Amino acid sequence: MDVTPFEQARILAEALPYMQRYDDKTVVVKYGGHAMGAEHLAREFARDIVLLEQTAINPVVVHGGGPQIEAMLKKVGVQSQYAAGLRITDEKTLEIVEMVLAGSINKQMVGYINEAGGRAIGLCGKDGNMVVARKLTRTVIDPDSAIEKVIDLGYVGEPETVDTTVLDQILGRELIPVLAPVAAAANGGTFNVNADTFAGAIAGALRAKRLLLLTDVPGVLDKSKQLIKELSVDDARRLIADGTISGGMIPKVETCIDALERGVEGVVILNGTVPHAVLLELFTELGAGTLIHA
Repeated sequence: MDVTPFEQARILAEALPYMQRYDDKTVVVKYGGHAMGAEHLAREFARDIVLLEQTAINPVVVHGGGPQIEAMLKKVGVQSQYAAGLRITDEKTLEIVEMVLAGSINKQMVGYINEAGGRAIGLCGKDGNMVVARKLTRTVIDPDSAIEKVIDLGYVGEPETVDTTVLDQILGRELIPVLAPVAAAANGGTFNVNADTFAGAIAGALRAKRLLLLTDVPGVLDKSKQLIKELSVDDARRLIADGTISGGMIPKVETCIDALERGVEGVVILNGTVPHAVLLELFTELGAGTLIHA
Protein backbone atom coordinates (compact mmCIF):
# COMPACT_ATOMS: atom_id res chain seq x y z
CA MET A 1 0.00 0.00 0.00
CA ASP A 2 1.43 3.37 -1.06
CA VAL A 3 1.63 6.12 1.55
CA THR A 4 0.50 9.53 0.33
CA PRO A 5 2.76 12.58 0.79
CA PHE A 6 0.22 13.90 3.32
CA GLU A 7 0.45 10.69 5.39
CA GLN A 8 4.25 10.76 5.20
CA ALA A 9 4.26 14.33 6.55
CA ARG A 10 1.81 13.40 9.34
CA ILE A 11 3.97 10.41 10.39
CA LEU A 12 7.07 12.63 10.58
CA ALA A 13 5.20 15.27 12.60
CA GLU A 14 3.93 12.65 15.07
CA ALA A 15 7.49 11.37 15.55
CA LEU A 16 8.76 14.82 16.62
CA PRO A 17 8.20 14.52 20.41
CA TYR A 18 10.00 11.16 20.43
CA MET A 19 12.91 12.60 18.44
CA GLN A 20 13.14 15.41 21.00
CA ARG A 21 13.15 12.86 23.86
CA TYR A 22 16.32 11.28 22.46
CA ASP A 23 17.95 14.48 21.18
CA ASP A 24 21.73 14.30 21.75
CA LYS A 25 21.28 11.11 23.81
CA THR A 26 23.19 7.85 23.35
CA VAL A 27 21.31 4.74 22.23
CA VAL A 28 23.21 1.43 22.20
CA VAL A 29 21.75 -1.15 19.82
CA LYS A 30 22.81 -4.79 20.09
CA TYR A 31 22.22 -6.43 16.72
CA GLY A 32 22.20 -10.21 17.23
CA GLY A 33 23.46 -12.84 14.83
CA HIS A 34 19.95 -14.29 14.51
CA ALA A 35 18.36 -10.84 14.09
CA MET A 36 20.71 -10.07 11.20
CA GLY A 37 18.95 -12.65 9.03
CA ALA A 38 18.57 -11.75 5.37
CA GLU A 39 20.71 -9.12 3.68
CA HIS A 40 17.75 -6.82 2.94
CA LEU A 41 16.94 -6.70 6.68
CA ALA A 42 20.55 -5.82 7.50
CA ARG A 43 20.45 -3.01 4.93
CA GLU A 44 17.15 -1.72 6.36
CA PHE A 45 18.66 -1.81 9.84
CA ALA A 46 21.67 0.18 8.58
CA ARG A 47 19.36 2.85 7.09
CA ASP A 48 17.47 3.10 10.38
CA ILE A 49 20.74 3.59 12.29
CA VAL A 50 21.74 6.38 9.86
CA LEU A 51 18.32 7.98 10.40
CA LEU A 52 18.92 7.97 14.19
CA GLU A 53 22.22 9.78 13.67
CA GLN A 54 20.54 12.29 11.35
CA THR A 55 17.99 13.11 14.08
CA ALA A 56 20.77 14.09 16.53
CA ILE A 57 20.79 10.75 18.38
CA ASN A 58 24.17 9.11 19.08
CA PRO A 59 23.77 5.45 18.05
CA VAL A 60 26.32 2.81 19.03
CA VAL A 61 25.95 -0.58 17.32
CA VAL A 62 27.20 -3.76 19.00
CA HIS A 63 26.83 -6.87 16.84
CA GLY A 64 26.91 -10.57 17.54
CA GLY A 65 27.48 -13.31 15.01
CA GLY A 66 26.81 -16.76 16.47
CA PRO A 67 25.34 -18.33 13.29
CA GLN A 68 28.10 -16.82 11.12
CA ILE A 69 30.82 -18.12 13.48
CA GLU A 70 29.18 -21.56 13.44
CA ALA A 71 29.16 -21.59 9.63
CA MET A 72 32.85 -20.62 9.43
CA LEU A 73 33.87 -23.22 12.05
CA LYS A 74 32.10 -25.90 10.00
CA LYS A 75 33.81 -24.67 6.84
CA VAL A 76 37.27 -25.06 8.40
CA GLY A 77 36.36 -28.32 10.14
CA VAL A 78 36.38 -27.14 13.75
CA GLN A 79 33.75 -28.85 15.93
CA SER A 80 31.90 -26.48 18.30
CA GLN A 81 31.54 -27.47 21.94
CA TYR A 82 29.09 -25.89 24.37
CA ALA A 83 28.66 -25.89 28.14
CA ALA A 84 26.07 -24.02 30.21
CA GLY A 85 24.74 -22.50 26.98
CA LEU A 86 28.07 -20.87 26.11
CA ARG A 87 30.55 -21.76 23.37
CA ILE A 88 33.77 -23.27 24.72
CA THR A 89 36.42 -21.18 23.00
CA ASP A 90 39.79 -22.88 22.57
CA GLU A 91 42.71 -21.23 20.78
CA LYS A 92 41.68 -22.39 17.30
CA THR A 93 38.04 -21.34 17.86
CA LEU A 94 39.13 -17.95 19.22
CA GLU A 95 41.07 -17.31 16.01
CA ILE A 96 37.91 -17.93 13.94
CA VAL A 97 35.69 -15.94 16.34
CA GLU A 98 37.96 -12.89 16.14
CA MET A 99 38.26 -13.19 12.36
CA VAL A 100 34.49 -13.38 11.84
CA LEU A 101 33.37 -10.86 14.49
CA ALA A 102 36.06 -8.17 14.23
CA GLY A 103 36.61 -8.89 10.52
CA SER A 104 33.92 -9.95 8.06
CA ILE A 105 30.72 -9.17 10.03
CA ASN A 106 32.02 -5.90 11.44
CA LYS A 107 33.16 -4.57 8.07
CA GLN A 108 29.97 -5.76 6.35
CA MET A 109 27.89 -3.77 8.85
CA VAL A 110 30.17 -0.73 8.45
CA GLY A 111 29.73 -1.03 4.67
CA TYR A 112 25.92 -1.14 4.89
CA ILE A 113 25.82 1.96 7.13
CA ASN A 114 28.23 3.88 4.88
CA GLU A 115 26.23 2.82 1.81
CA ALA A 116 23.09 4.26 3.46
CA GLY A 117 24.80 7.64 3.82
CA GLY A 118 26.29 7.30 7.30
CA ARG A 119 29.91 7.36 8.44
CA ALA A 120 30.57 4.20 10.40
CA ILE A 121 33.77 3.16 12.15
CA GLY A 122 34.36 -0.54 12.88
CA LEU A 123 36.03 -1.29 16.21
CA CYS A 124 36.26 -4.06 18.80
CA GLY A 125 36.79 -4.04 22.56
CA LYS A 126 40.56 -4.33 22.09
CA ASP A 127 40.79 -0.93 20.36
CA GLY A 128 42.09 1.64 22.85
CA ASN A 129 41.61 -0.97 25.59
CA MET A 130 37.92 -0.11 25.37
CA VAL A 131 36.84 -3.33 27.10
CA VAL A 132 39.23 -5.34 29.25
CA ALA A 133 37.73 -8.69 30.24
CA ARG A 134 38.48 -11.36 32.80
CA LYS A 135 38.05 -15.08 32.31
CA LEU A 136 34.43 -16.20 32.73
CA THR A 137 33.78 -19.29 34.81
CA ARG A 138 30.50 -21.12 35.13
CA THR A 139 29.42 -23.59 37.79
CA VAL A 140 26.79 -26.22 36.99
CA ILE A 141 25.19 -29.05 38.93
CA ASP A 142 26.14 -32.46 37.57
CA PRO A 143 22.79 -34.25 36.97
CA ASP A 144 24.22 -37.65 37.93
CA SER A 145 26.12 -36.82 41.10
CA ALA A 146 24.30 -33.57 42.03
CA ILE A 147 27.78 -32.16 42.73
CA GLU A 148 28.57 -28.59 41.69
CA LYS A 149 31.43 -28.39 39.20
CA VAL A 150 33.26 -25.54 37.50
CA ILE A 151 33.29 -25.51 33.70
CA ASP A 152 36.33 -24.16 31.87
CA LEU A 153 35.01 -22.17 28.88
CA GLY A 154 38.47 -21.40 27.55
CA TYR A 155 38.89 -17.90 26.10
CA VAL A 156 35.42 -16.68 27.08
CA GLY A 157 35.47 -13.50 29.13
CA GLU A 158 33.22 -11.01 30.88
CA PRO A 159 33.84 -7.25 30.95
CA GLU A 160 35.95 -6.10 33.89
CA THR A 161 36.61 -2.48 32.89
CA VAL A 162 35.24 -0.23 30.14
CA ASP A 163 37.22 2.81 28.97
CA THR A 164 35.04 5.13 26.86
CA THR A 165 37.92 7.38 25.69
CA VAL A 166 37.71 6.20 22.07
CA LEU A 167 33.89 6.38 21.98
CA ASP A 168 33.92 9.85 23.57
CA GLN A 169 36.07 11.03 20.65
CA ILE A 170 33.61 9.56 18.13
CA LEU A 171 30.12 10.26 19.48
CA GLY A 172 28.52 13.58 18.55
CA ARG A 173 30.76 13.97 15.50
CA GLU A 174 28.45 12.41 12.89
CA LEU A 175 30.33 9.11 13.26
CA ILE A 176 28.69 5.78 14.11
CA PRO A 177 30.76 3.25 16.06
CA VAL A 178 30.13 -0.41 15.16
CA LEU A 179 31.58 -2.67 17.85
CA ALA A 180 32.52 -6.36 17.75
CA PRO A 181 32.38 -8.11 21.17
CA VAL A 182 36.02 -9.15 21.24
CA ALA A 183 37.83 -7.85 24.34
CA ALA A 184 41.37 -7.48 25.58
CA ALA A 185 42.74 -9.46 28.50
CA ALA A 186 44.77 -7.73 31.21
CA ASN A 187 47.80 -9.80 30.15
CA GLY A 188 47.48 -8.70 26.52
CA GLY A 189 45.51 -11.72 25.30
CA THR A 190 42.01 -11.88 23.79
CA PHE A 191 38.60 -12.90 25.08
CA ASN A 192 35.37 -13.75 23.27
CA VAL A 193 32.52 -11.94 25.11
CA ASN A 194 28.79 -12.58 24.82
CA ALA A 195 27.41 -9.74 22.67
CA ASP A 196 24.50 -8.95 25.04
CA THR A 197 26.89 -8.71 27.99
CA PHE A 198 29.31 -6.58 25.97
CA ALA A 199 26.51 -4.21 24.86
CA GLY A 200 25.25 -3.90 28.45
CA ALA A 201 28.72 -2.96 29.71
CA ILE A 202 29.18 -0.37 26.93
CA ALA A 203 25.70 1.11 27.51
CA GLY A 204 26.35 1.35 31.25
CA ALA A 205 29.71 3.06 30.82
CA LEU A 206 28.16 5.58 28.41
CA ARG A 207 25.12 6.12 30.69
CA ALA A 208 22.97 5.45 27.62
CA LYS A 209 19.37 6.64 27.41
CA ARG A 210 18.42 3.27 25.91
CA LEU A 211 19.94 -0.15 25.32
CA LEU A 212 18.04 -2.06 22.62
CA LEU A 213 18.66 -5.82 22.49
CA LEU A 214 17.53 -6.99 19.05
CA THR A 215 16.83 -10.70 18.93
CA ASP A 216 14.48 -13.07 17.06
CA VAL A 217 11.60 -13.06 19.60
CA PRO A 218 9.07 -10.24 20.29
CA GLY A 219 10.31 -9.62 23.84
CA VAL A 220 9.45 -11.05 27.26
CA LEU A 221 6.28 -13.17 27.12
CA ASP A 222 3.87 -13.98 29.93
CA LYS A 223 2.65 -17.53 30.65
CA SER A 224 -0.05 -17.11 27.96
CA LYS A 225 2.72 -16.27 25.45
CA GLN A 226 1.53 -12.65 25.23
CA LEU A 227 4.08 -9.81 25.03
CA ILE A 228 4.72 -7.96 28.29
CA LYS A 229 5.17 -4.31 27.25
CA GLU A 230 6.86 -3.02 30.41
CA LEU A 231 8.62 -4.43 33.47
CA SER A 232 10.38 -3.01 36.49
CA VAL A 233 13.53 -4.72 37.73
CA ASP A 234 11.52 -6.15 40.65
CA ASP A 235 8.88 -7.50 38.21
CA ALA A 236 11.61 -9.11 36.10
CA ARG A 237 13.21 -10.81 39.10
CA ARG A 238 9.81 -12.11 40.22
CA LEU A 239 9.09 -13.54 36.74
CA ILE A 240 12.47 -15.30 36.71
CA ALA A 241 11.75 -16.76 40.16
CA ASP A 242 8.28 -18.08 39.20
CA GLY A 243 9.48 -19.55 35.89
CA THR A 244 7.63 -17.16 33.55
CA ILE A 245 11.00 -15.98 32.25
CA SER A 246 12.97 -19.15 31.42
CA GLY A 247 15.68 -20.65 29.19
CA GLY A 248 17.71 -18.28 27.05
CA MET A 249 15.60 -15.28 28.10
CA ILE A 250 17.00 -15.42 31.66
CA PRO A 251 20.56 -14.30 30.77
CA LYS A 252 19.10 -11.60 28.46
CA VAL A 253 16.95 -10.17 31.25
CA GLU A 254 19.86 -10.45 33.72
CA THR A 255 21.95 -8.42 31.25
CA CYS A 256 19.16 -5.81 31.19
CA ILE A 257 19.13 -5.62 35.00
CA ASP A 258 22.93 -5.29 35.11
CA ALA A 259 22.84 -2.47 32.50
CA LEU A 260 20.19 -0.61 34.51
CA GLU A 261 22.30 -0.94 37.65
CA ARG A 262 25.25 0.49 35.72
CA GLY A 263 23.23 3.63 34.87
CA VAL A 264 21.27 2.92 31.66
CA GLU A 265 17.84 4.59 31.80
CA GLY A 266 15.87 1.85 30.03
CA VAL A 267 16.52 -1.45 28.25
CA VAL A 268 14.29 -2.95 25.56
CA ILE A 269 14.22 -6.54 24.28
CA LEU A 270 12.63 -6.59 20.82
CA ASN A 271 12.39 -8.59 17.61
CA GLY A 272 15.07 -7.36 15.24
CA THR A 273 13.64 -9.35 12.31
CA VAL A 274 10.61 -6.98 12.25
CA PRO A 275 11.30 -4.26 9.64
CA HIS A 276 12.24 -0.92 11.23
CA ALA A 277 11.99 -2.36 14.77
CA VAL A 278 14.39 0.29 16.13
CA LEU A 279 12.30 3.15 14.71
CA LEU A 280 9.07 1.58 15.97
CA GLU A 281 10.54 1.35 19.45
CA LEU A 282 12.03 4.84 19.66
CA PHE A 283 9.65 6.96 17.57
CA THR A 284 6.16 5.58 18.27
CA GLU A 285 3.94 5.50 21.35
CA LEU A 286 3.39 1.73 21.22
CA GLY A 287 7.05 0.70 21.05
CA ALA A 288 8.07 -2.68 19.68
CA GLY A 289 9.18 -4.91 22.55
CA THR A 290 9.52 -5.20 26.33
CA LEU A 291 10.86 -2.14 28.17
CA ILE A 292 12.65 -2.92 31.44
CA HIS A 293 13.36 0.03 33.75
CA ALA A 294 14.69 0.60 37.24
